[in-house]
Amino acid sequence: MTVLLTARQMRDAEQAAFASGAATGAELMERAGEGVVSALLNSWGELAVVPSRAIILCGPGNNGGDGFVIARLLARRGWAVRVFLLGQADGLPPDARLNHDRWCTMGDVRRLPFDTPPQPEGPSGVVVDALFGTGLTRGLGPEVAGVLESLEAQGFEGWYRVAVDLPSGLCADSGRRITAEDGTTAAFRADLTVSFHAAKLGHYLDEGAEFCGALAVADIGLSPEATPELVRLVQAPALPLGKRGGHKFDHGHALVLSGGFGRTGAARLAARAALRVGAGLVTLGVPGAAQMEVAAQITALMMRRIEAADDLAQMLEDRRLNALCLGPGLGADRARELVPAALAAGRATVLDADALSAFSDAPDALFSALHPGCVLTPHGGEFARLFPDLSARLSGPARRGPAVSRVDMVRAAAARAGCTVLLKGPDTVIAAPDGDAAVHAAVYERATPWLATAGAGDVLAGLICGLMARGVDPWRAAQTATFLHVEAARHHGPGLIAEDLPEALPAVLRGLGA
Repeated sequence: MTVLLTARQMRDAEQAAFASGAATGAELMERAGEGVVSALLNSWGELAVVPSRAIILCGPGNNGGDGFVIARLLARRGWAVRVFLLGQADGLPPDARLNHDRWCTMGDVRRLPFDTPPQPEGPSGVVVDALFGTGLTRGLGPEVAGVLESLEAQGFEGWYRVAVDLPSGLCADSGRRITAEDGTTAAFRADLTVSFHAAKLGHYLDEGAEFCGALAVADIGLSPEATPELVRLVQAPALPLGKRGGHKFDHGHALVLSGGFGRTGAARLAARAALRVGAGLVTLGVPGAAQMEVAAQITALMMRRIEAADDLAQMLEDRRLNALCLGPGLGADRARELVPAALAAGRATVLDADALSAFSDAPDALFSALHPGCVLTPHGGEFARLFPDLSARLSGPARRGPAVSRVDMVRAAAARAGCTVLLKGPDTVIAAPDGDAAVHAAVYERATPWLATAGAGDVLAGLICGLMARGVDPWRAAQTATFLHVEAARHHGPGLIAEDLPEALPAVLRGLGA
């Protein structure tokens, strides 16, 4: 299991190592410096062959101590290294001061902010940001912002940029830039970020990936954490996705409710996704005015006329129909009528799009009808309409760290709704009402910007519904569907439109051994 840590959880892991005698602070600092040097040499192979240049920015804490280790290790490889310190050496923590003094036997330490900004002295090299790591609680301010700006000046275009643990200026828990007292939101923009022990939430949430560049995690010998507060990083599903025989009803019957004439495409996308992910049967519930439109577009999918809540209740008398999806293209009026009837049936239910927005003026009425078998799949705007207070905390400036994060707010939303909530985005966050949380981020090697296309969210809702029809619980269905959704997009590549996603699933499932 891959976990994402908060700054506090990382400190707890370090303190546990100190208390057990497994490592000292100086040993962890040495391993951290070695991890950064190894990662940058692996990332840019030419640097391992020909010694280069480095400008290393050291902060007033232990992150700065890592910087002094990096300076020493690079200088031993024949690099030309210049080191700059923010603050005074006398104020450094003991382990950082130890490594400062070791470096001083090899080279000098200049002050930050720069008296005179350094010149590149060559077309290429490496700028190392060891100013502030995961413990940053305030914005960088104009002096440090000026330091970072000077290293983006003309002449530094060919230089690589490496952040130690986290780009300075970012909150480790939220991935948000912390706003300084003067209103500036400066942050170091890295090509490579090297974290230690485990990735942090801030590497994946909000602006984290944008400022981190690539991400590497160096093992520094700490024991794995195992606490209920840990956030999982969604990876390939462990549950079996293939079918092992049986009747079609053994794999569930999903019902997707459609909108009226000219508004059926979103529901058809969701229904096809539910069928492709393995639901035994999928039926579209369609108003009479749209029946001819839908009938002309479907083959493997089935269709039933559902005009009003009574029609839906009558259809749900068939207990084999075990999962529902409402929202894609449904329309606000139709959603207000059909959602209460669907929820009253107590079946596994996905609510998306119009099924959420229709209750923006009375979210408590929706929450009171929800049950643990539901999954809500809002995008940012829908989340703001259902949970305006929580959304406002995310949209305001982050003035102190640790700043409130998407994980914090989705956990709060799931507790309020009493069911699983999936907040869509490149950094998708999924939370259960008991506080379990997971992040699926389509960033770094899983970046799929072409998923920003109309209908992609409808497909995701259908995938969740189809998995729940097959008996997967809401929490796991939401995670598995999110992974498959991105895998299908990665399989197809640029030029993707929503219709391509269900058609890419067979190849994705084969690749996962289904």
